[in-house]
Amino acid sequence: MANIVWHTKFQILLDLTKDDLDHPELPDLWETIYRTDRYYGQCGVRVQQRDLQCGGVCRDAGVEAWMHLRLRANGRREAVHERREDEARHTVPMSDEHKAYQERILRAAGEGGFRSDSEVRTRVGRSWIQTDTLVEGADGRRIGWEVQLSSVGSDGLRGVRARAAKAEKNGITPAWHTDRADYAQRHDTHWTRSNSLPAYVIARTGDLRVISGFRKLDFWRCDVHAVHPCPHGVRRCGKAHATPTPKDVLFDDLVRQTAAGTIVPIQFRTATKFHRFWVTSIDQDRYNDLLSDATALPPAKDDSTAPTRASHNRPTCRPELMATRLTPPALPTDQGVAMLPLVPTQPTVSPPEASTEPADRPTTPPEKNHSQHSGLEGRSGLPDTLITLQQEADNEHRKLQQLNGDEERTQQRLMWFKAANAAQSAVTRYARTKHLNRYEVEKELRRIVRGMGEPSDM
Repeated sequence: MANIVWHTKFQILLDLTKDDLDHPELPDLWETIYRTDRYYGQCGVRVQQRDLQCGGVCRDAGVEAWMHLRLRANGRREAVHERREDEARHTVPMSDEHKAYQERILRAAGEGGFRSDSEVRTRVGRSWIQTDTLVEGADGRRIGWEVQLSSVGSDGLRGVRARAAKAEKNGITPAWHTDRADYAQRHDTHWTRSNSLPAYVIARTGDLRVISGFRKLDFWRCDVHAVHPCPHGVRRCGKAHATPTPKDVLFDDLVRQTAAGTIVPIQFRTATKFHRFWVTSIDQDRYNDLLSDATALPPAKDDSTAPTRASHNRPTCRPELMATRLTPPALPTDQGVAMLPLVPTQPTVSPPEASTEPADRPTTPPEKNHSQHSGLEGRSGLPDTLITLQQEADNEHRKLQQLNGDEERTQQRLMWFKAANAAQSAVTRYARTKHLNRYEVEKELRRIVRGMGEPSDM
């Protein structure tokens, strides 16, 4: 049973504890709704079709719990749930883990000098907004923390976006935290996630790490030197882009910095959807500058929110351990010229200045297939044709940067794309033939070209 009922057709909340159901402008509202519900029952209409849902605990949890009305002999009005599990939701006490998270948010906010309270019920017109923990931040900022650790499946967790939108409309920034991976993968609001932990671990003062929901934005220009693929699906568009990368943050720092405004929610737009996560306010400003003008990289700003020292507290949870990799020993290199990673040793023709090298430098024994690699591969380990093609592509790009007219830039951009495509195709063929990592080959090629300086215009 519940005292608050949501009428789906009228879109209003009914408070059964009041004679006028909290709607004095609608006379005889109870008689109208109760007689309609009784009539539906006599006609055999299913409860799901009677327009009445639980407007209290079930609706706050995002669950559609259908109800019917009942009038006791003593005149008491009651709304009865159709299903027993919905009824049990009103009597099951809050879990210890949920209480521990509330206590931790209150403690973290208090240490940062912010006011906070749990189970805050805010009146909004004729309805309410109930927040697990509400933190009063700086400059009138209000952060509404919702901890979702229930056993409801990801398909049954409904109404999250509606609740978050309602909170935002009334000046509350929603912050939903969970320990379930399926909840954290949703994009209906800004979710954060920590590992599943017992209540006594959550409540203690160790470092509780947030492993999902906070990200860092990498800003880069989409040219032949870029590592990330173009988000528009083209080869290289020449514009500036931003790529989010996961980053860990401590839960206590997240509570305090969201209240202070140094960590803010963001909606990151991709080609198919909006992704919602948390970033620093500096990254948000740079991203807004990028959206207003994608032709230039937004200026880098000093990030003063980064911690200056490591925490001395014991961690309460750790990110999932990754498989360790053995680091290969460092290979001998020439002075000022690094060897290409993962490139097998190739026989080379001794250069004329070989006599000036140290006498104890290991030499490469000759191989039978020496004739296949003679002349093309120098001390860098890459063919001269790759270096020439990359220099030509870089030269075309420098010409583009020196032009101002739109028509000239359009023609020069096509020439740059053509030269860059030839260089990239040659790198792909070389890496496939040698059975090498293409990324490592391209990285080494660009390092060599940069070390040789800017080529002259041809």
